[in-house]
Amino acid sequence: MNSIIEEKRSLHEERDRVEQAIVNEMLSKKTGHRDKLESEHRQKALLDRYMKCSKDLLALYESEADQMCKSKSKTNSSVFSEFYLALRDIKEFYSKHSNEQVVTLASEFDEIEAARQIALGVKTKQQKEGIRDTAQGNPQDDDIDESLDAESLDREGEIGRLTRGLPTTDLVDIVDTPNIAAPIVTRVEKQIEFTDEEGYGRYLDLTKCHEAFLQVVKRETNKPNYLTFLDKFDHFNDLDREYRLSSAYKTYIEMMLEYFRGFCRRAKPLLDYQDLEDKVNEKFLQQWKDRTIPGWFNDSDRTISNDTQMVDLESFKSCDELMELGLECLKKELQVRGLKCGGTLEERAKRLWSVRGKSANEIDDTLRAGSITTKKGKKRSAINPFHIASIESKLSMYSEYFNDQRQATIENVQRKQARTAEERNESDDEISDIDDEDNNQDEVIYNPKNLPLGWDGKPIPYWLYKLHGLNLTFTCEICGNATYKGPKTFQRHFAEWRHAHGMRCLGIPNTAHFANITNIQDAINLWDKLKSERQKDKSQPLNEEEYEDSQGNVVNKKTYEDLKRQGLL
Repeated sequence: MNSIIEEKRSLHEERDRVEQAIVNEMLSKKTGHRDKLESEHRQKALLDRYMKCSKDLLALYESEADQMCKSKSKTNSSVFSEFYLALRDIKEFYSKHSNEQVVTLASEFDEIEAARQIALGVKTKQQKEGIRDTAQGNPQDDDIDESLDAESLDREGEIGRLTRGLPTTDLVDIVDTPNIAAPIVTRVEKQIEFTDEEGYGRYLDLTKCHEAFLQVVKRETNKPNYLTFLDKFDHFNDLDREYRLSSAYKTYIEMMLEYFRGFCRRAKPLLDYQDLEDKVNEKFLQQWKDRTIPGWFNDSDRTISNDTQMVDLESFKSCDELMELGLECLKKELQVRGLKCGGTLEERAKRLWSVRGKSANEIDDTLRAGSITTKKGKKRSAINPFHIASIESKLSMYSEYFNDQRQATIENVQRKQARTAEERNESDDEISDIDDEDNNQDEVIYNPKNLPLGWDGKPIPYWLYKLHGLNLTFTCEICGNATYKGPKTFQRHFAEWRHAHGMRCLGIPNTAHFANITNIQDAINLWDKLKSERQKDKSQPLNEEEYEDSQGNVVNKKTYEDLKRQGLL
Protein backbone atom coordinates (compact mmCIF):
# COMPACT_ATOMS: atom_id res chain seq x y z
CA MET A 1 0.00 0.00 0.00
CA ASN A 2 2.74 2.43 0.93
CA SER A 3 4.44 2.02 -2.44
CA ILE A 4 1.27 2.86 -4.37
CA ILE A 5 0.54 5.83 -2.15
CA GLU A 6 4.10 7.10 -2.57
CA GLU A 7 3.93 6.76 -6.35
CA LYS A 8 0.62 8.64 -6.43
CA ARG A 9 2.06 11.39 -4.23
CA SER A 10 5.12 11.64 -6.48
CA LEU A 11 3.01 11.84 -9.64
CA HIS A 12 0.73 14.46 -8.08
CA GLU A 13 3.78 16.53 -7.16
CA GLU A 14 5.18 16.18 -10.66
CA ARG A 15 1.86 17.26 -12.17
CA ASP A 16 1.77 20.36 -9.97
CA ARG A 17 5.33 21.29 -10.83
CA VAL A 18 4.74 20.76 -14.56
CA GLU A 19 1.61 22.90 -14.36
CA GLN A 20 3.56 25.70 -12.64
CA ALA A 21 6.30 25.41 -15.26
CA ILE A 22 3.70 25.79 -18.02
CA VAL A 23 2.29 28.90 -16.31
CA ASN A 24 5.77 30.42 -16.00
CA GLU A 25 6.44 29.67 -19.65
CA MET A 26 3.18 31.32 -20.76
CA LEU A 27 3.75 34.42 -18.63
CA SER A 28 7.33 34.95 -19.77
CA LYS A 29 7.92 37.77 -22.23
CA LYS A 30 8.72 36.75 -25.80
CA THR A 31 10.38 39.34 -27.97
CA GLY A 32 10.51 37.73 -31.41
CA HIS A 33 9.10 34.99 -33.61
CA ARG A 34 11.84 32.53 -32.66
CA ASP A 35 11.26 33.03 -28.94
CA LYS A 36 7.51 32.54 -29.31
CA LEU A 37 7.93 29.35 -31.34
CA GLU A 38 10.50 27.85 -28.99
CA SER A 39 8.26 28.74 -26.04
CA GLU A 40 5.36 26.89 -27.66
CA HIS A 41 7.56 23.83 -28.15
CA ARG A 42 8.60 23.93 -24.50
CA GLN A 43 4.94 24.19 -23.51
CA LYS A 44 4.17 21.21 -25.74
CA ALA A 45 6.92 19.13 -24.10
CA LEU A 46 5.64 20.03 -20.64
CA LEU A 47 2.06 19.30 -21.67
CA ASP A 48 3.04 15.85 -22.96
CA ARG A 49 4.75 15.16 -19.67
CA TYR A 50 1.64 16.32 -17.79
CA MET A 51 -0.55 13.97 -19.83
CA LYS A 52 1.82 11.06 -19.21
CA CYS A 53 1.68 11.67 -15.46
CA SER A 54 -2.12 11.81 -15.63
CA LYS A 55 -2.30 8.48 -17.46
CA ASP A 56 0.03 6.86 -14.92
CA LEU A 57 -2.09 8.24 -12.09
CA LEU A 58 -5.26 6.93 -13.68
CA ALA A 59 -3.72 3.49 -14.04
CA LEU A 60 -2.68 3.54 -10.36
CA TYR A 61 -6.15 4.55 -9.21
CA GLU A 62 -7.74 1.82 -11.32
CA SER A 63 -5.42 -0.84 -9.90
CA GLU A 64 -5.82 0.39 -6.32
CA ALA A 65 -8.85 -1.79 -5.66
CA ASP A 66 -6.99 -4.92 -6.76
CA GLN A 67 -4.03 -4.06 -4.55
CA MET A 68 -6.30 -3.52 -1.56
CA CYS A 69 -7.90 -6.94 -2.06
CA LYS A 70 -4.49 -8.60 -2.23
CA SER A 71 -3.23 -6.78 0.87
CA LYS A 72 -6.30 -7.89 2.89
CA SER A 73 -5.65 -11.52 2.00
CA LYS A 74 -2.06 -11.37 3.27
CA THR A 75 -1.17 -12.31 6.83
CA ASN A 76 0.85 -10.12 9.12
CA SER A 77 3.89 -12.34 8.73
CA SER A 78 3.89 -11.98 4.92
CA VAL A 79 3.58 -8.20 5.20
CA PHE A 80 6.55 -7.98 7.55
CA SER A 81 8.61 -10.35 5.42
CA GLU A 82 8.05 -8.19 2.34
CA PHE A 83 8.93 -5.08 4.32
CA TYR A 84 12.24 -6.49 5.54
CA LEU A 85 13.00 -7.83 2.07
CA ALA A 86 12.50 -4.37 0.60
CA LEU A 87 14.60 -2.80 3.35
CA ARG A 88 17.42 -5.25 2.64
CA ASP A 89 17.32 -4.43 -1.09
CA ILE A 90 17.50 -0.70 -0.35
CA LYS A 91 20.52 -1.13 1.93
CA GLU A 92 22.31 -3.31 -0.60
CA PHE A 93 21.67 -0.81 -3.35
CA TYR A 94 23.01 2.17 -1.41
CA SER A 95 26.02 0.21 -0.21
CA LYS A 96 26.97 -0.32 -3.86
CA HIS A 97 26.05 3.21 -5.01
CA SER A 98 26.81 5.36 -2.02
CA ASN A 99 28.19 8.24 -4.08
CA GLU A 100 25.25 8.59 -6.44
CA GLN A 101 23.73 12.04 -6.52
CA VAL A 102 19.98 12.15 -6.06
CA VAL A 103 18.03 14.19 -8.58
CA THR A 104 14.78 15.36 -6.98
CA LEU A 105 11.84 16.97 -8.71
CA ALA A 106 12.67 20.31 -7.13
CA SER A 107 16.22 20.37 -8.47
CA GLU A 108 15.09 19.09 -11.86
CA PHE A 109 12.49 21.83 -12.36
CA ASP A 110 14.88 24.47 -11.03
CA GLU A 111 17.28 23.39 -13.73
CA ILE A 112 14.52 23.56 -16.34
CA GLU A 113 13.57 27.07 -15.20
CA ALA A 114 17.19 28.21 -15.31
CA ALA A 115 17.68 26.75 -18.79
CA ARG A 116 14.46 28.44 -19.96
CA GLN A 117 15.62 31.83 -18.72
CA ILE A 118 18.98 31.34 -20.39
CA ALA A 119 17.20 30.50 -23.65
CA LEU A 120 15.25 33.75 -23.34
CA GLY A 121 18.42 35.73 -22.76
CA VAL A 122 17.93 36.36 -19.03
CA LYS A 123 21.12 34.78 -17.83
CA THR A 124 22.46 35.97 -14.51
CA LYS A 125 25.59 35.21 -12.58
CA GLN A 126 23.68 33.17 -10.00
CA GLN A 127 22.08 31.05 -12.74
CA LYS A 128 25.46 30.37 -14.31
CA GLU A 129 26.90 29.25 -10.99
CA GLY A 130 23.84 27.11 -10.26
CA ILE A 131 24.02 25.30 -13.59
CA ARG A 132 27.77 24.83 -13.22
CA ASP A 133 27.29 23.26 -9.79
CA THR A 134 24.57 20.99 -11.15
CA ALA A 135 26.80 19.80 -13.99
CA GLN A 136 29.89 19.21 -11.83
CA GLY A 137 28.10 17.84 -8.77
CA ASN A 138 28.67 18.72 -5.13
CA PRO A 139 31.67 16.82 -3.70
CA GLN A 140 30.51 17.49 -0.16
CA ASP A 141 27.49 15.19 -0.58
CA ASP A 142 29.54 12.02 -1.02
CA ASP A 143 28.45 10.48 2.28
CA ILE A 144 24.82 9.46 2.12
CA ASP A 145 23.09 8.21 5.25
CA GLU A 146 21.12 4.98 5.09
CA SER A 147 18.11 6.75 6.59
CA LEU A 148 17.54 8.96 3.55
CA ASP A 149 14.23 10.74 3.41
CA ALA A 150 11.69 9.17 1.08
CA GLU A 151 11.29 12.43 -0.83
CA SER A 152 14.83 12.23 -2.15
CA LEU A 153 13.99 9.01 -3.98
CA ASP A 154 10.45 9.65 -5.12
CA ARG A 155 11.49 10.19 -8.75
CA GLU A 156 9.58 7.66 -10.88
CA GLY A 157 8.58 5.78 -7.68
CA GLU A 158 11.87 3.95 -7.00
CA ILE A 159 10.91 3.01 -3.43
CA GLY A 160 7.58 1.78 -4.70
CA ARG A 161 9.37 -0.49 -7.16
CA LEU A 162 11.59 -1.94 -4.44
CA THR A 163 8.77 -2.49 -1.97
CA ARG A 164 6.85 -4.44 -4.61
CA GLY A 165 9.76 -6.86 -4.85
CA LEU A 166 11.21 -5.71 -8.21
CA PRO A 167 14.90 -6.44 -8.76
CA THR A 168 17.36 -3.72 -7.90
CA THR A 169 18.76 -3.72 -11.44
CA ASP A 170 15.78 -1.62 -12.54
CA LEU A 171 16.80 1.07 -10.10
CA VAL A 172 20.46 0.78 -11.09
CA ASP A 173 19.56 1.34 -14.72
CA ILE A 174 17.62 4.46 -13.80
CA VAL A 175 20.33 5.98 -11.64
CA ASP A 176 23.11 5.12 -14.05
CA THR A 177 21.27 6.90 -16.84
CA PRO A 178 22.97 10.28 -17.23
CA ASN A 179 20.64 13.14 -16.29
CA ILE A 180 17.28 11.42 -15.81
CA ALA A 181 15.40 14.62 -16.53
CA ALA A 182 17.32 16.17 -19.41
CA PRO A 183 16.47 19.87 -19.79
CA ILE A 184 13.40 20.30 -21.91
CA VAL A 185 15.02 23.31 -23.56
CA THR A 186 17.77 21.15 -25.05
CA ARG A 187 15.28 18.64 -26.43
CA VAL A 188 13.17 21.39 -27.96
CA GLU A 189 16.11 22.92 -29.82
CA LYS A 190 16.77 19.57 -31.46
CA GLN A 191 13.12 19.12 -32.46
CA ILE A 192 12.69 22.39 -34.37
CA GLU A 193 14.19 21.95 -37.82
CA PHE A 194 13.19 24.23 -40.69
CA THR A 195 14.56 24.57 -44.20
CA ASP A 196 16.02 27.84 -45.42
CA GLU A 197 12.90 28.54 -47.49
CA GLU A 198 10.61 28.16 -44.47
CA GLY A 199 12.25 31.00 -42.56
CA TYR A 200 11.77 29.36 -39.16
CA GLY A 201 8.05 28.77 -39.71
CA ARG A 202 7.21 32.03 -41.48
CA TYR A 203 6.85 30.54 -44.98
CA LEU A 204 5.97 27.26 -46.68
CA ASP A 205 8.47 25.20 -48.64
CA LEU A 206 6.49 23.33 -51.30
CA THR A 207 9.26 22.98 -53.90
CA LYS A 208 9.33 19.17 -53.70
CA CYS A 209 5.54 19.03 -53.86
CA HIS A 210 5.66 21.27 -56.94
CA GLU A 211 8.09 18.88 -58.60
CA ALA A 212 5.73 15.98 -57.81
CA PHE A 213 2.81 17.94 -59.27
CA LEU A 214 4.75 18.51 -62.49
CA GLN A 215 4.96 14.73 -62.84
CA VAL A 216 1.17 14.59 -62.67
CA VAL A 217 0.67 17.11 -65.51
CA LYS A 218 3.76 16.20 -67.51
CA ARG A 219 1.64 15.68 -70.65
CA GLU A 220 0.31 19.22 -70.50
CA THR A 221 1.97 21.88 -72.63
CA ASN A 222 1.46 24.76 -70.18
CA LYS A 223 2.86 23.61 -66.85
CA PRO A 224 2.32 25.89 -63.85
CA ASN A 225 5.31 27.62 -62.32
CA TYR A 226 5.96 27.70 -58.59
CA LEU A 227 4.01 30.92 -58.00
CA THR A 228 0.94 29.63 -59.83
CA PHE A 229 1.19 26.36 -57.93
CA LEU A 230 1.28 28.18 -54.58
CA ASP A 231 -1.81 30.15 -55.53
CA LYS A 232 -3.89 27.25 -56.88
CA PHE A 233 -2.63 24.03 -55.32
CA ASP A 234 -5.96 23.61 -53.47
CA HIS A 235 -8.06 23.98 -56.65
CA PHE A 236 -8.41 20.23 -57.08
CA ASN A 237 -11.47 20.38 -59.36
CA ASP A 238 -9.45 22.20 -62.02
CA LEU A 239 -7.72 18.90 -62.84
CA ASP A 240 -9.33 16.26 -65.01
CA ARG A 241 -10.60 13.11 -63.34
CA GLU A 242 -8.03 11.13 -65.32
CA TYR A 243 -5.18 12.95 -63.59
CA ARG A 244 -6.76 12.68 -60.15
CA LEU A 245 -7.03 8.90 -60.42
CA SER A 246 -3.39 8.39 -61.39
CA SER A 247 -0.68 6.97 -59.17
CA ALA A 248 1.43 10.11 -59.63
CA TYR A 249 -1.40 12.26 -58.26
CA LYS A 250 -1.84 9.94 -55.29
CA THR A 251 1.87 10.21 -54.51
CA TYR A 252 1.67 13.99 -54.86
CA ILE A 253 -1.27 14.59 -52.49
CA GLU A 254 0.12 12.12 -49.94
CA MET A 255 3.39 14.08 -50.01
CA MET A 256 1.45 17.33 -49.55
CA LEU A 257 -0.51 15.93 -46.59
CA GLU A 258 2.63 14.62 -44.92
CA TYR A 259 4.36 17.98 -45.38
CA PHE A 260 1.50 19.95 -43.84
CA ARG A 261 1.36 17.57 -40.89
CA GLY A 262 5.09 17.97 -40.31
CA PHE A 263 4.92 21.73 -40.74
CA CYS A 264 2.03 21.88 -38.28
CA ARG A 265 4.05 19.91 -35.71
CA ARG A 266 6.99 22.27 -36.12
CA ALA A 267 5.30 25.67 -36.62
CA LYS A 268 2.13 25.11 -34.52
CA PRO A 269 3.17 22.65 -31.79
CA LEU A 270 0.17 23.41 -29.56
CA LEU A 271 -2.35 22.77 -32.33
CA ASP A 272 -4.10 19.39 -32.23
CA TYR A 273 -4.09 18.80 -35.97
CA GLN A 274 -5.38 15.25 -35.52
CA ASP A 275 -8.57 16.61 -33.97
CA LEU A 276 -9.00 18.98 -36.93
CA GLU A 277 -8.54 16.10 -39.37
CA ASP A 278 -11.11 14.00 -37.50
CA LYS A 279 -13.70 16.79 -37.76
CA VAL A 280 -13.00 17.26 -41.46
CA ASN A 281 -13.14 13.50 -42.04
CA GLU A 282 -16.50 13.25 -40.27
CA LYS A 283 -17.94 15.96 -42.51
CA PHE A 284 -16.36 14.33 -45.56
CA LEU A 285 -17.92 10.93 -44.81
CA GLN A 286 -21.38 12.47 -44.66
CA GLN A 287 -20.84 14.32 -47.94
CA TRP A 288 -19.49 11.17 -49.59
CA LYS A 289 -22.48 9.24 -48.41
CA ASP A 290 -24.81 11.91 -49.81
CA ARG A 291 -22.69 12.11 -53.00
CA THR A 292 -22.46 15.90 -52.74
CA ILE A 293 -18.68 16.32 -53.05
CA PRO A 294 -17.98 18.52 -56.10
CA GLY A 295 -15.84 17.00 -58.81
CA TRP A 296 -16.50 13.38 -57.88
CA PHE A 297 -20.23 12.87 -58.46
CA ASN A 298 -22.58 14.03 -61.19
CA ASP A 299 -26.34 14.57 -61.12
CA SER A 300 -27.12 10.97 -62.02
CA ASP A 301 -25.02 9.70 -59.10
CA ARG A 302 -26.95 11.99 -56.72
CA THR A 303 -30.22 10.71 -58.15
CA ILE A 304 -29.18 7.13 -57.51
CA SER A 305 -28.17 8.04 -53.96
CA ASN A 306 -31.47 9.80 -53.24
CA ASP A 307 -33.83 7.34 -54.94
CA THR A 308 -32.15 4.08 -53.94
CA GLN A 309 -32.35 2.81 -50.39
CA MET A 310 -29.36 0.63 -49.49
CA VAL A 311 -30.23 -2.88 -48.33
CA ASP A 312 -29.15 -3.82 -44.82
CA LEU A 313 -26.72 -6.69 -45.45
CA GLU A 314 -26.71 -7.64 -41.78
CA SER A 315 -30.30 -8.82 -42.10
CA PHE A 316 -29.23 -11.54 -44.57
CA LYS A 317 -27.83 -14.77 -43.14
CA SER A 318 -26.31 -16.27 -46.29
CA CYS A 319 -25.31 -15.47 -49.86
CA ASP A 320 -28.25 -17.51 -51.19
CA GLU A 321 -30.70 -15.09 -49.60
CA LEU A 322 -29.02 -12.22 -51.45
CA MET A 323 -29.49 -14.07 -54.74
CA GLU A 324 -33.24 -13.90 -54.20
CA LEU A 325 -33.09 -10.09 -54.73
CA GLY A 326 -32.49 -10.55 -58.46
CA LEU A 327 -29.98 -9.21 -60.97
CA GLU A 328 -31.24 -5.62 -61.18
CA CYS A 329 -31.53 -5.12 -57.43
CA LEU A 330 -28.02 -6.51 -56.86
CA LYS A 331 -26.69 -4.27 -59.61
CA LYS A 332 -28.16 -1.15 -57.97
CA GLU A 333 -26.80 -2.17 -54.58
CA LEU A 334 -23.33 -2.68 -56.03
CA GLN A 335 -23.48 0.67 -57.85
CA VAL A 336 -24.50 2.52 -54.70
CA ARG A 337 -21.51 1.06 -52.84
CA GLY A 338 -19.11 1.86 -55.72
CA LEU A 339 -18.42 -1.82 -56.52
CA LYS A 340 -18.29 -3.72 -59.78
CA CYS A 341 -21.83 -4.48 -60.91
CA GLY A 342 -21.21 -6.98 -63.74
CA GLY A 343 -21.26 -10.77 -63.81
CA THR A 344 -23.82 -13.46 -63.18
CA LEU A 345 -26.35 -13.51 -60.37
CA GLU A 346 -24.13 -15.68 -58.21
CA GLU A 347 -21.04 -13.51 -58.81
CA ARG A 348 -22.92 -10.35 -57.91
CA ALA A 349 -24.32 -11.91 -54.75
CA LYS A 350 -20.87 -13.15 -53.67
CA ARG A 351 -19.35 -9.74 -54.36
CA LEU A 352 -22.00 -8.02 -52.27
CA TRP A 353 -21.75 -10.65 -49.52
CA SER A 354 -17.97 -10.15 -49.29
CA VAL A 355 -18.41 -6.52 -48.12
CA ARG A 356 -20.93 -7.41 -45.42
CA GLY A 357 -20.01 -5.75 -42.13
CA LYS A 358 -17.03 -3.84 -43.62
CA SER A 359 -16.49 -0.09 -43.65
CA ALA A 360 -15.55 1.83 -46.80
CA ASN A 361 -11.84 1.75 -45.88
CA GLU A 362 -11.82 -2.03 -45.29
CA ILE A 363 -13.22 -2.97 -48.71
CA ASP A 364 -10.68 -4.55 -51.07
CA ASP A 365 -9.74 -2.23 -53.94
CA THR A 366 -10.06 -5.09 -56.43
CA LEU A 367 -13.81 -5.15 -55.78
CA ARG A 368 -14.29 -1.49 -56.59
CA ALA A 369 -15.40 -0.30 -59.98
CA GLY A 370 -12.42 0.52 -62.19
CA SER A 371 -9.86 -2.08 -61.08
CA ILE A 372 -7.38 -2.93 -63.82
CA THR A 373 -6.46 -6.35 -65.21
CA THR A 374 -2.92 -6.61 -66.57
CA LYS A 375 -1.84 -8.54 -69.66
CA LYS A 376 -0.73 -11.47 -67.50
CA GLY A 377 -4.23 -11.77 -66.08
CA LYS A 378 -3.38 -10.38 -62.65
CA LYS A 379 -5.71 -7.88 -61.03
CA ARG A 380 -4.17 -4.59 -60.08
CA SER A 381 -6.22 -2.32 -57.90
CA ALA A 382 -7.07 1.07 -59.35
CA ILE A 383 -6.75 4.29 -57.39
CA ASN A 384 -9.46 4.50 -54.76
CA PRO A 385 -11.48 7.71 -55.35
CA PHE A 386 -12.59 7.66 -51.71
CA HIS A 387 -8.97 7.81 -50.54
CA ILE A 388 -8.09 10.62 -52.95
CA ALA A 389 -11.14 12.71 -52.02
CA SER A 390 -10.45 12.19 -48.32
CA ILE A 391 -6.91 13.55 -48.62
CA GLU A 392 -8.14 16.48 -50.72
CA SER A 393 -10.60 17.48 -48.00
CA LYS A 394 -7.81 17.50 -45.42
CA LEU A 395 -5.54 19.52 -47.69
CA SER A 396 -8.32 22.09 -48.15
CA MET A 397 -8.49 22.44 -44.39
CA TYR A 398 -4.71 22.91 -44.08
CA SER A 399 -4.60 25.43 -46.95
CA GLU A 400 -7.28 27.51 -45.23
CA TYR A 401 -5.58 27.31 -41.83
CA PHE A 402 -2.13 28.25 -43.16
CA ASN A 403 -3.45 30.91 -45.54
CA ASP A 404 -1.34 33.65 -43.88
CA GLN A 405 1.88 31.65 -44.36
CA ARG A 406 0.79 30.87 -47.89
CA GLN A 407 0.31 34.53 -48.83
CA ALA A 408 3.58 35.44 -47.13
CA THR A 409 5.31 32.70 -49.17
CA ILE A 410 3.91 34.08 -52.42
CA GLU A 411 5.13 37.58 -51.54
CA ASN A 412 8.54 36.23 -50.54
CA VAL A 413 8.93 34.29 -53.80
CA GLN A 414 7.91 37.32 -55.85
CA ARG A 415 10.37 39.47 -53.94
CA LYS A 416 13.17 36.99 -54.56
CA GLN A 417 12.40 36.66 -58.26
CA ALA A 418 12.60 40.45 -58.67
CA ARG A 419 16.15 40.56 -57.29
CA THR A 420 19.49 39.95 -58.90
CA ALA A 421 21.86 37.21 -57.77
CA GLU A 422 23.88 39.62 -55.63
CA GLU A 423 20.74 40.97 -53.98
CA ARG A 424 19.57 37.43 -53.25
CA ASN A 425 22.86 36.64 -51.53
CA GLU A 426 22.58 39.80 -49.47
CA SER A 427 18.98 38.97 -48.56
CA ASP A 428 20.09 35.51 -47.39
CA ASP A 429 22.57 37.17 -45.05
CA GLU A 430 19.84 39.47 -43.79
CA ILE A 431 17.49 36.55 -43.15
CA SER A 432 20.15 34.83 -41.06
CA ASP A 433 20.22 37.91 -38.83
CA ILE A 434 16.45 38.27 -38.47
CA ASP A 435 16.29 36.29 -35.27
CA ASP A 436 19.05 38.34 -33.70
CA GLU A 437 17.11 41.49 -34.55
CA ASP A 438 13.93 40.02 -33.09
CA ASN A 439 15.69 39.33 -29.83
CA ASN A 440 16.70 42.99 -29.62
CA GLN A 441 13.22 44.39 -30.26
CA ASP A 442 12.69 45.14 -26.58
CA GLU A 443 15.69 47.48 -26.49
CA VAL A 444 14.90 51.22 -26.28
CA ILE A 445 15.82 52.97 -29.54
CA TYR A 446 17.90 56.15 -29.14
CA ASN A 447 15.63 58.88 -30.54
CA PRO A 448 16.15 62.17 -28.65
CA LYS A 449 14.38 64.32 -31.30
CA ASN A 450 11.35 62.05 -31.48
CA LEU A 451 11.79 61.38 -35.19
CA PRO A 452 9.28 59.08 -36.95
CA LEU A 453 10.34 55.49 -37.56
CA GLY A 454 11.13 54.17 -41.02
CA TRP A 455 10.39 50.80 -42.63
CA ASP A 456 13.20 49.16 -40.64
CA GLY A 457 11.85 50.33 -37.31
CA LYS A 458 14.63 52.89 -36.85
CA PRO A 459 14.35 56.73 -36.82
CA ILE A 460 14.64 58.33 -40.24
CA PRO A 461 17.57 60.75 -40.88
CA TYR A 462 17.08 64.31 -39.64
CA TRP A 463 17.70 65.83 -43.10
CA LEU A 464 14.88 63.71 -44.50
CA TYR A 465 12.72 64.79 -41.58
CA LYS A 466 13.32 68.47 -42.49
CA LEU A 467 12.99 67.88 -46.25
CA HIS A 468 9.43 66.57 -45.92
CA GLY A 469 8.50 69.34 -43.53
CA LEU A 470 7.72 66.94 -40.73
CA ASN A 471 8.95 69.53 -38.23
CA LEU A 472 5.89 71.67 -39.07
CA THR A 473 2.72 71.01 -37.07
CA PHE A 474 -0.79 71.92 -38.23
CA THR A 475 -3.88 71.93 -36.00
CA CYS A 476 -7.42 71.53 -37.35
CA GLU A 477 -10.23 72.76 -35.08
CA ILE A 478 -12.86 71.08 -37.25
CA CYS A 479 -11.20 67.67 -36.61
CA GLY A 480 -11.34 68.19 -32.84
CA ASN A 481 -8.01 70.03 -32.58
CA ALA A 482 -6.17 67.10 -34.15
CA THR A 483 -2.54 67.81 -35.07
CA TYR A 484 -0.86 66.81 -38.33
CA LYS A 485 2.86 66.75 -39.00
CA GLY A 486 4.02 67.81 -42.43
CA PRO A 487 2.19 69.68 -45.21
CA LYS A 488 1.46 66.47 -47.16
CA THR A 489 -0.35 64.87 -44.26
CA PHE A 490 -2.18 68.12 -43.57
CA GLN A 491 -3.40 68.48 -47.16
CA ARG A 492 -4.39 64.83 -47.32
CA HIS A 493 -6.54 65.01 -44.19
CA PHE A 494 -9.14 67.28 -45.85
CA ALA A 495 -10.36 64.28 -47.85
CA GLU A 496 -10.25 61.84 -44.92
CA TRP A 497 -13.14 60.67 -42.77
CA ARG A 498 -12.28 62.73 -39.67
CA HIS A 499 -12.50 66.10 -41.42
CA ALA A 500 -15.57 65.04 -43.41
CA HIS A 501 -17.30 64.00 -40.17
CA GLY A 502 -16.51 67.35 -38.55
CA MET A 503 -17.94 69.26 -41.53
CA ARG A 504 -21.06 67.06 -41.47
CA CYS A 505 -21.58 67.88 -37.80
CA LEU A 506 -21.49 71.60 -38.69
CA GLY A 507 -24.06 71.08 -41.42
CA ILE A 508 -21.60 72.16 -44.10
CA PRO A 509 -20.78 70.11 -47.23
CA ASN A 510 -17.12 69.14 -47.52
CA THR A 511 -16.48 70.72 -50.92
CA ALA A 512 -13.42 72.32 -52.52
CA HIS A 513 -14.57 75.78 -51.33
CA PHE A 514 -13.49 74.85 -47.78
CA ALA A 515 -9.99 73.64 -48.59
CA ASN A 516 -7.29 74.80 -46.13
CA ILE A 517 -9.96 76.08 -43.69
CA THR A 518 -9.41 74.65 -40.23
CA ASN A 519 -11.30 77.16 -38.02
CA ILE A 520 -14.97 76.47 -37.29
CA GLN A 521 -16.04 80.15 -37.38
CA ASP A 522 -14.29 80.70 -40.69
CA ALA A 523 -16.08 77.72 -42.18
CA ILE A 524 -19.47 78.99 -40.92
CA ASN A 525 -18.88 82.51 -42.27
CA LEU A 526 -17.83 81.17 -45.67
CA TRP A 527 -20.89 78.92 -45.79
CA ASP A 528 -23.21 81.90 -45.02
CA LYS A 529 -21.54 83.95 -47.75
CA LEU A 530 -21.92 81.12 -50.26
CA LYS A 531 -25.61 80.78 -49.37
CA SER A 532 -26.25 84.52 -49.83
CA GLU A 533 -24.53 84.48 -53.22
CA ARG A 534 -26.58 81.53 -54.29
CA GLN A 535 -29.74 83.36 -53.18
CA LYS A 536 -28.86 86.27 -55.39
CA ASP A 537 -28.25 84.02 -58.34
CA LYS A 538 -31.66 82.39 -58.05
CA SER A 539 -34.20 83.15 -60.80
CA GLN A 540 -36.66 86.05 -59.98
CA PRO A 541 -39.80 86.01 -62.15
CA LEU A 542 -40.63 89.71 -61.49
CA ASN A 543 -37.34 90.78 -62.98
CA GLU A 544 -36.81 88.15 -65.64
CA GLU A 545 -40.25 87.94 -67.33
CA GLU A 546 -40.58 90.47 -70.20
CA TYR A 547 -43.71 92.26 -71.51
CA GLU A 548 -44.27 94.49 -74.59
CA ASP A 549 -46.62 97.51 -74.62
CA SER A 550 -48.68 98.81 -77.56
CA GLN A 551 -45.81 100.95 -78.76
CA GLY A 552 -43.38 97.99 -78.84
CA ASN A 553 -41.45 98.88 -75.69
CA VAL A 554 -40.08 95.80 -73.80
CA VAL A 555 -40.23 96.06 -69.98
CA ASN A 556 -40.13 93.50 -67.16
CA LYS A 557 -43.22 92.22 -65.40
CA LYS A 558 -43.01 94.54 -62.39
CA THR A 559 -42.67 97.73 -64.54
CA TYR A 560 -45.45 96.59 -66.85
CA GLU A 561 -47.87 96.05 -63.97
CA ASP A 562 -47.01 99.47 -62.43
CA LEU A 563 -47.62 101.29 -65.74
CA LYS A 564 -50.83 99.36 -66.26
CA ARG A 565 -52.18 100.40 -62.84
CA GLN A 566 -51.33 104.06 -63.59
CA GLY A 567 -53.09 103.90 -66.96
CA LEU A 568 -50.00 104.95 -68.87
CA LEU A 569 -50.00 102.08 -71.34
